[in-house]
Amino acid sequence: MLRRARMRCGLGQRQASRIAGVSPSYLCHLEQGTRTPSMAVAEALAEVLQLTLEECHQLYGAAVTDAGRYSRRSPERAA
Repeated sequence: MLRRARMRCGLGQRQASRIAGVSPSYLCHLEQGTRTPSMAVAEALAEVLQLTLEECHQLYGAAVTDAGRYSRRSPERAA
């Protein structure tokens, strides 16, 4: 769906990724379905790619709030 939307807008991966603030390789992984976007990235892509309401629902439904972020600090050190 992301690839179709990007092509519909006439954008290449590099151009779309630069505007959305993500790397071209990350956008490629998102388009292939091998990575999951954060909600912030999903919102940026929705705007850049001018997603329809249905496409937004699909993308936001797949997005995660933390996108795999982790803390390098152990719980004991965080206290």
